[in-house]
Order: sequence, then structure tokens, then C-alpha cells
Amino acid sequence: MTQLTFSRLLAYGLLAFPLAFVALPIYVYVPQFYAERFGISLSYIGSALLISRVADAFFDPYIGGLIDKRPQGQGYARYIIYAIPLLIVGFGALFHPPELKGVMIFIWFFVSLVIVYAGFSLASIAYQSWGAALTQLPGQRLRLTSVRECCGLFGVLSAALMGQLLNFTWLTWMLTIGLIVGVACLLRWTPVIRHQKMSEGPSLRWVVMFANPVFRSLFVVFVFNGIAAAIPATLFLFFTKDQLHLETQSGYLLLIYFLAAAFSMPFWTLVAKRTSERDAWLLSMLMTIISFIWVFNLQADALIGFSAICVLTGFSLGADLALPPALLAAVIHRAGHSERYEGSYFGVWSWAGKMNLALAAGLSLPLLDALGYQPGTTSQSGLHALSYAYAILPCGLKCVAAWLLWRSPIRTVN
Repeated sequence: MTQLTFSRLLAYGLLAFPLAFVALPIYVYVPQFYAERFGISLSYIGSALLISRVADAFFDPYIGGLIDKRPQGQGYARYIIYAIPLLIVGFGALFHPPELKGVMIFIWFFVSLVIVYAGFSLASIAYQSWGAALTQLPGQRLRLTSVRECCGLFGVLSAALMGQLLNFTWLTWMLTIGLIVGVACLLRWTPVIRHQKMSEGPSLRWVVMFANPVFRSLFVVFVFNGIAAAIPATLFLFFTKDQLHLETQSGYLLLIYFLAAAFSMPFWTLVAKRTSERDAWLLSMLMTIISFIWVFNLQADALIGFSAICVLTGFSLGADLALPPALLAAVIHRAGHSERYEGSYFGVWSWAGKMNLALAAGLSLPLLDALGYQPGTTSQSGLHALSYAYAILPCGLKCVAAWLLWRSPIRTVN
């Protein structure tokens, strides 16, 4: 039950900055980048994203089990160090492809995705497991995840701003520098959580985790909520360009969105303290549904209306980022698995997060392709399909997530 100073929390949280720097370009910029520059169809891009993310996702539980089986007395640091070269090489290859055509550029795209996903998985699972093992005090637990996710949001903000103003070469250099600085601070000032004893098996079996009704409920809510958030993220650039005609403002709109999320962290921490982490998360879901549904009625050049929606939904995003990991840390502690099986839990958690993104890209992009939407289209039927996929479908999934959270036993976690 460790009490951490803010400087220790910050030293731990800084690595989230470059990790988020990796995530945003891949999830937001990659589909448009390869569709417009190399003419790869949305169906092929969606299929590549689906296959690579699913393969990567199923590798995550193995990584988590491997981390749990580390030798006695060893911490999490070496796994993060192993991941850094993969992240840098994979990201550089993804956004600096050679002038290839046809199947060769598709192969380059796919292999680059696999490399960067492997590095991101190894780093993020070890990093989040380290955080969950640092403290199980309810107040400290939420402060730690809030600081970490706030640093991640500033990484996203930087990536969005640089993606608008600069090119991908600058993004690659910023990622490299950020990873080096973040790892240096983590190793220098974050308390080391050493493995006290060997786990009884290669990893905590899924059947044991999912036999716990609280974890099972939290996992299902996380999946539905995650898919609801991943679909607009995948379609954001297409929607702002073709439906709203706000392509030149897209980076600034992302900036507004993530700034609102960063500034919302203290509010959600206060709400969770006054009520509970579960109730604060439920409130944020309802806020998202009420504000985001209006996107469907927006017309071209609706900059003010869409900016207002970005602020409101961004404010809700802060809860989506900080509260679920805090709840998961509480579930791990309550199950008696602290400092033993964090890797296994976060391996499954990472698997779910990537499956959310895989399903969002692998289903929504080919579906839009089949319904007649193509990037740059002016067809009303194609734009109508885009609006439904971007606005209505995510709100429906978010409603399901809110209902499941309201009915769940998660409220008993403290």
C-alpha cells in the first residue's frame, strides 16, 4: 500500500507520452495515408489492420504470462527496454515507406504494422503492470492512472498538432527522443517492484480470471465501450474531410478534443472520490451519448458545432482513460493477485483493447466500401453511410456499455 509523491507519479507517467505518440498516428492517420498516397482500397487496409491487430492481440496474453514468469527479484524494466527498438523501427518503416506499388506496398504496410504492434504490446503491458503493482490505495491508484493518462493525452496532443503542422519525419524523431527520455525517468525515479516469488503456472489461466464476476463484468463493459470509441477514431479523418469539409482543421479539432480530456482529469478524480470510480465512468458514458449523437445532423462547414461536440466528448474521454485501469487494479488487488499476476491481467486487457480497434477498422472500413463510400466521394448515399457509421453506431454501442455498467457488480470494488 505505497504512498507515492507527485514527482514519483510523474516519473512513472512520462513514458505514456511517447507511447501515445505511437498510438494516435497508427489509429488515425494510417488508413488515410495509405489510401490516398498508394491507392490501397479501404477493404484491403481494413483487412490488414484487422489481421495484424488480431494476431497481435492474441500474442498479448502470452506476453503477460511471460512477464509474470520473470525470475525472482526481477522487475518490469527489461521488457520495456526490449520494446524500444521495435517501436522506433516499426514506426519509421510505417510512415517512411519506399516507392513500391501493388502487393509490395501492401506487404510493407502489413509487416511494419506487425513490428510496431509487437513493440507497443511489450512496452505497454509491462508498463501498466508496473503501475498496477506500485500501489493499491484507492486514492493513489486513481492519481497514478490519471497522471499516466494525462501524460499520454499530451503525447496524443503533440502528435495531433505535429501531424497538422509538420511531416512524419518530425513525428519519428519526436517519438525516438520521447522514448529515451521517458525510459530514463522511469528507470531513475520509479520504485522497482521486484518479483517476490515464482508464479504457480506459466500465467494466470483465463478461466480463473473470468470466473470472477466482477472482472468478467468489467471486461465486457470495456469491450463495448472500446469499440464505441474506436469506430469514430478510425473514421475521423474521412468524416471531417468528406462530410464536414474541415480537412484543414482536423488537427486542431483533435487538439481541442484531447485538451478537453486532459483538463477533465481532476474533475473525474473528484467525482470518483465523491461517488465511486464506477459511477464516475457511468456519468461520462451518458455525457458522451447525449453530446455525440448530434454529430449525425451536422452539415458541411459546421466548425463551431463540431468543435463544441469535440469539447464535450473529449471531456468524457478523460474518464474513459483514467477510470477503467484504476478499476482493473482494484479487481486484481481484491482477487489477491497483486504483485503476482498483473502481467496476465493486463495481457488480457491489452488483448481486448486491440480487438476493439481491430473490429472497428476491420468491420467499419469494408462495410463502408460495400455501401458505396470511397474517400473523396460526393455521393449522398456514400456520405449518408459514413454519417451512420461515424455517429449512430458508436452511440448505440455506448448505450449498451452504459447499461451493462449500470447492471454490473463493479460498484462493490473499492
